[in-house]
Amino acid sequence: MKHELKHCIGSRLRRLSRIADGHIRKFLGAHKITENQMTILFTMHELGRTEQGKVGEVLCLERSTVSRNIKLLEKRKLILRSDEYRPEVELTTEGKKFVKILIPEWVKAMDILVEKLNDDGLRSLQNLESRIQ
Repeated sequence: MKHELKHCIGSRLRRLSRIADGHIRKFLGAHKITENQMTILFTMHELGRTEQGKVGEVLCLERSTVSRNIKLLEKRKLILRSDEYRPEVELTTEGKKFVKILIPEWVKAMDILVEKLNDDGLRSLQNLESRIQ
């Protein structure tokens, strides 16, 4: 075989993602929110009212993943979603307050990850991302 399975790039990237998610989860656990839901809320905070599809596009998430998480966040009254063919989404007042609670917790997790990666690791991540796109 030309490549060994243990060197599978997709598998290694997903593993790194799970490791990073584990660090983030330590700080988000009490808030009962997943990393995908957090990033969706943060993206919506940045974009304001936008098409649901744009959220997935920005985050490189599958349409079904965005839709499922939007529905869960909508049930928690953190998001409003329009009934249009191409639904628009926006944070509710509660959603905006929740984002303000999550950001400091996320910053704590990021501080740990940035310290572990240091400047070389961060540059390597940026380089890797630009090469793969």
